[in-house]
Amino acid sequence: MLADLLNKTKTTLSFEVSPPKTEEEFNAVFEKLDSLAALQPDFISCTYGAGGSSAGKTVEMAAYIQHRLNIDTMAHMTCVGFKREDLQKNCELLEKEGIRYVMALRGDRPKTMSDEQFESREFLYAADMIRYLKANTSLSIAGGCYPEKHYEAESFESDLRHLKEKVDAGADFLVTQLFFDNDIFYRFREKAVSFGITAPICAGIMPITSAKQIGKSVNLSGSSVPKALEDMIAKYGDDKEDMRKAGVDYAVRQILGLKERGVDGIHIYTMNRPKTTAEIVAQMS
Repeated sequence: MLADLLNKTKTTLSFEVSPPKTEEEFNAVFEKLDSLAALQPDFISCTYGAGGSSAGKTVEMAAYIQHRLNIDTMAHMTCVGFKREDLQKNCELLEKEGIRYVMALRGDRPKTMSDEQFESREFLYAADMIRYLKANTSLSIAGGCYPEKHYEAESFESDLRHLKEKVDAGADFLVTQLFFDNDIFYRFREKAVSFGITAPICAGIMPITSAKQIGKSVNLSGSSVPKALEDMIAKYGDDKEDMRKAGVDYAVRQILGLKERGVDGIHIYTMNRPKTTAEIVAQMS
């Protein structure tokens, strides 16, 4: 069980991958998965498109990782992507494929989803989905968390109360949204313990390898941008390769600092880029 692995003294290493949008890209993704598997992560999580648009491809990729690459895999599920009946069918398919882990998320509202559809979703929050999964499947469940609070939360404290609900509902471990300042993570971890949250926490790290990437990442995650990262982008942003190398170095320094402070796990948002991921892994021990 991954939660047991995370409770040991070793810092775990995990990756996030995503099904590509086009069929041509999807056919080529398995070679990238092979390259990522060679880095020997403890597990790989697999996302899917907003509203469950690529849920079938998620299962296909997850099954490949589980059986062909012999690496534990975790399939993402969102409240906006599944109705109760569809969720049950998807879980049965995962269990049939021998996939034992899921990441339960509320998920972002797809642009094509109407107000009526969004308000009538059967699982309002991730905690609701986690309760259902715990009661109706044998899957082990991970939950997401925001070191700087969810952008819709009223306060940092209210967000932690909601996170405690996820853990109490059955989340075995947690994976953070990306962040760029380790002090933010340390503060979050300390406050989480004070709220009675003792589940292992994997720190989510995304290497910023292009200047335009930072705007999209911040918009999606609500993460703040520290001056050190701003200065890096200002210095290297106009040179594609120098910016990539600087982004790798920034991520490595984040990871080494986290490991020194006893983080449970490092979860790299790979963006399906084996080369960059390999450079990070080679320098993080």
